[in-house]
Amino acid sequence: MDTVVRTDHGALRGRIVDGVHVFLGVPYAAPPFGANRLLPPRPVEPWDGIRDAGALGPEPPQVAPPATGGAEAGAAEDWRGVDAAFAGLEHAAPAEDVLNLNIWTPDPGAVRRPVMVWIQGGMFELSSTAAYDGSRFARDGIVCVVINWRPGAEGFLMLDDGNVNRGLLDQVAALEWVRDRIDAFGGDPDDVTVFGESAGAMSIGMLLAMPAAAGLFRRAILQSGAAHHVLPPSDAERLAGLLAERLGTSPTREAIAAVGVPRLLAAQAALKADLIAHPDPDRWGMPLVATTMPWQPVVDGAVIPAAPIDRIAAGAARDVDLVVGTNADDWRLWLTVSGAFARITDEILTGPVARFGSQSLAAYDLAPATSLPAYRARYPDAVPGDLLAAVQTDWWMRIPAIRLADAHAAAGGRTYMYEFAWPAPGLGAVHALEIPFVFDTLSPDAPLFGPMLGPNPPQSLADSMHGAWVAFASSGDPGEQWPRYHAELRATMRFDVQSRVAVDPRAWERGLWAGVR
Repeated sequence: MDTVVRTDHGALRGRIVDGVHVFLGVPYAAPPFGANRLLPPRPVEPWDGIRDAGALGPEPPQVAPPATGGAEAGAAEDWRGVDAAFAGLEHAAPAEDVLNLNIWTPDPGAVRRPVMVWIQGGMFELSSTAAYDGSRFARDGIVCVVINWRPGAEGFLMLDDGNVNRGLLDQVAALEWVRDRIDAFGGDPDDVTVFGESAGAMSIGMLLAMPAAAGLFRRAILQSGAAHHVLPPSDAERLAGLLAERLGTSPTREAIAAVGVPRLLAAQAALKADLIAHPDPDRWGMPLVATTMPWQPVVDGAVIPAAPIDRIAAGAARDVDLVVGTNADDWRLWLTVSGAFARITDEILTGPVARFGSQSLAAYDLAPATSLPAYRARYPDAVPGDLLAAVQTDWWMRIPAIRLADAHAAAGGRTYMYEFAWPAPGLGAVHALEIPFVFDTLSPDAPLFGPMLGPNPPQSLADSMHGAWVAFASSGDPGEQWPRYHAELRATMRFDVQSRVAVDPRAWERGLWAGVR
């Protein structure tokens, strides 16, 4: 059955599926091509008649997703199914209206329901809404929105005039669209929660500190991502020069735009391969070598005025309620599916960064002579791959999340912290595993995440996590069993088959990384 909603841009025809009104591929900004290429988002041109919103919209230009390394990677099972999961995602035909969003609402005629806006991850290289189904949020009274935004060089290449962070400005444009039009879909523009994972959560860490995003959301949930990962302008400019050199042009908007999308994507892929193969910090800068993530938000002094964690500590997001958390084995995912896990040795862990890159502990400002024995004492049964996974989880996710919770709480903001601890069979509580629990989409056939779950994922855990997210978006309180986070106790909800509140569960990690991260 069809459903029609009218906005100031024009009318949209969606579908009613199992009682939920679904609108897909709704444009929130003009196509970022032609005269709009490599510029901040521009307003949508209104249309006449009724625009069909029954199918996913096109995705922004992006490189191919990473491939897996199979059973030899160090998992107890063969995880090459992740390749098939990426390949099996539904994608719209290429087109220019890539700045679009999807909406699931219980009733467009309702009045002022809570709104949740999902910002997906993808290493700031990928952006696709295809794996996210917001229908269970709508079932539970939430208007759920999932957005596309420009990743890679299209979104984060720093150009010679300082034009950068376009992907973040896309997210702001989507939130402005929600502010101005979500009431037509039954949502309350004054009761918006942003939530996201990985690069999506890191994006929210930026939004919390961005003047352009102030007032656009009331609450935020950051899943395995915080407010640390930014590039200084000098590194972003250096990267732009290396990309332009590879393209045989200059790092100006006009010159890069003239290259065309396919050639730019090929140059991005080659540049990252070069970074991984030749991780010389003198050439790339240590932030790029440690992250192997060329495209990141840049502290440009305008869109991001200063280090986001510093602005948050100073109170920039004091009025935003916050949930932040990580997965117990977050970064083990990448070592496992890439095939690197089983190849890690002590020689690599203690070796020079210029040779071993992000697999060297020195890439994370740790002294291998003291940090490796400390981690080995902490995890006495661990092999070298386990130890690197623990270090990377702490550096990438756990310590930034703790720092964000500490900063936000100390500034007077309402703060909650969690750790997702349920281990997928043969893999662990790895990166992104919590997403199907949050969305209440547990199924081996679930797009992208299904192969990670194993045969019998606990529905009770999905009920508790999804319910906590709905409660927080509805009231700012995730439930009476989950106390607020303060530096005195650092209460942390550990989600598992039997969830419980732990007091300062990562004190050892905090101590080891004090003054380092």
